[in-house]
Amino acid sequence: MTIKLYCMGESGNAYKAALALELSGLDWEPVYVDFFGGEARTPEFRETVNKMGEVPAMIDGDFRLSQSAAIQAYVSEKTGKFGGKDRAENYEILRWVLWDNHKLSSQAGMTRFLMNFLPEEKRPAEVIGFMQGRLEAAYQVLDAHLRGRDWIVGDSLTNADLSCCGYLFYPEPYGFDRAEWPGIDRWLSNISDTPGWKHPYDLMPGSPADRA
Repeated sequence: MTIKLYCMGESGNAYKAALALELSGLDWEPVYVDFFGGEARTPEFRETVNKMGEVPAMIDGDFRLSQSAAIQAYVSEKTGKFGGKDRAENYEILRWVLWDNHKLSSQAGMTRFLMNFLPEEKRPAEVIGFMQGRLEAAYQVLDAHLRGRDWIVGDSLTNADLSCCGYLFYPEPYGFDRAEWPGIDRWLSNISDTPGWKHPYDLMPGSPADRA
């Protein structure tokens, strides 16, 4: 049975789940959610897809799941991919996934939204500046960790990589220039060189160009 992932191309969190599904080799298909049009907050969506009113959300037969990290864990359980080689590596992967959700993706997602998806006159310059400062600190942590390493944990692609890269391939400006971070830059190239990799706007339906 084909797994359905409710998503939109603009969502970095949806991209984490979509990329895990795509690289896992599982049979899946994206289902576009008009998030900006309010679809995810409708009673029907909350009742039949995700009561939290968010993307991504996954339906596999009778099983429903939301939150990108949970979907990634489900893909790993189903396929044996993207996990660690032992207990220590699995906890290290979890540590980086939690760090990403708190320190990197949450900040990048909000900053990118404020800078690109709000009308220019409504963009809060002080908030954006504050968030970019927090992101700078996160980039420093990740870049330092990746100096001399190909992957965040172990010697292959794991959910730590799939989580932390979630927003870093997007072209919209939000204060991230990968050329300024050589460790991150090389690591992102390792991910995009992985057979089957796709850019978020190629992997999922929906992009800013659709609303231009």
